[in-house]
Amino acid sequence: MDSDWESVMQFVSDPLDVDYSNNKQNVRSPMQVPTPPQSHDGSPVMDDPSEGHTLVSVSTTFFPGAQHLPVQPDTVLLSSDNVFFYVHSHLLIAASENGFRGHLPQPPSSSKQGQNPIISLPENSKVLNVILHAVYDMSCAHYSPTFPCLVSAVNRLPVYGIRPKSRIAPSMPLFSILLSHAPLYPIELYALAASFDLYDLAVSTSSHLLSFSLATITDEMAERIGPVYLKRLFFLHFGRSDALKRVLLPPPHPHAPTPLCDFTEQKKLTRAWALASAYLAWDARPDLSTSTMESALRPLAEHLTCEGCQQALRDRIKNLVVQWSVVKRTI
Repeated sequence: MDSDWESVMQFVSDPLDVDYSNNKQNVRSPMQVPTPPQSHDGSPVMDDPSEGHTLVSVSTTFFPGAQHLPVQPDTVLLSSDNVFFYVHSHLLIAASENGFRGHLPQPPSSSKQGQNPIISLPENSKVLNVILHAVYDMSCAHYSPTFPCLVSAVNRLPVYGIRPKSRIAPSMPLFSILLSHAPLYPIELYALAASFDLYDLAVSTSSHLLSFSLATITDEMAERIGPVYLKRLFFLHFGRSDALKRVLLPPPHPHAPTPLCDFTEQKKLTRAWALASAYLAWDARPDLSTSTMESALRPLAEHLTCEGCQQALRDRIKNLVVQWSVVKRTI
C-alpha cells in the first residue's frame, strides 16, 4: 500500500478503489466523506447511482497527510474541475502579496468546527497544480505539464499576488521545467520571460532563437515581448551577423616566398578565400555552424599545389572556427 493510498484512508471511510490520473486521485466510497464535500460553494462530490458510491478527486501531491511539512494542511483549495488540494495557508500567505487574491487568511467563522476552510478557485487542476508546486518550491516535472499549461500558470501567478521573479530563478524547479521547452517553443518562452522581466530565463532561451526569422514576429508578439527585450533579440541577430563578416574578412596569412610560390602566386589563395567568404557572408545567418564554414572553405585546398599555402589555409580555418565559436550566443 503506497503513501498516497494511506493518506486517502485518513479521510475516506472504507475506500474501495483509487484511480490515479494526472495530478489527482479519484476515491470511491459507499459512505459519507466528511471532508472536503461540505463546501458552501457547492459540493464536488459525484454520486454513482449504479454502485451507490461517492467519487471525490484529490491531488496526489497535496492531500491530507502529505509530508511536505511537519504540520498538517489547514486549507483546502478546490479547482474548477473539482479537484481538492490540501495546503498550508501560512505558505500561501508568505508567497503572496495580496493574501492569495484575498482568499487568505480565512476568518474562523467561515468553516465548520474541526473542518478546514474550502476555497473555490477558477483555475483547473493542472494549472493550480503548477502554481502550488511553485509556491512549495517543488518540481512538477513528473506530471509532464504541457507548455500551454505552464504558460497559463505563470500568467496567473500575479493574480494571486505571487511575483514570477520570486518563483522562476535558475535555482528553482519551475525555471528548469520551463527551459526544457525552449527547443520547441523558443519565441513563446522568450516572450513569456520578457513579459515578466525574467532576465535569466530570457538569456537561456535566446540561444535557441539564433535560427528564428525575426520577420515572422507578429505585432501581438512584439507587444508582449516589449521594446527592451525585442531590441536585445534584434541586437543578438545583427551582432552575430556583423561578427561573422568581421572574422571571415581576413585571408590566410601569406608564407615566406619560395622559388615555386612567390607573393604573386599566393594571391590565388587570397582571391579564392575572398570568393568563398563572400558566399558565406552574403547569407550571414546568426546560427551558422562551424561545420558549414569548414565544408565551404576546406575544398579550397584542392586547388593548391603549394604545401605552405595549404598549411596557411588550414591554420586560417582553424582560427576562424575558434573565433566564431566564442562570439556571444545569447542576449
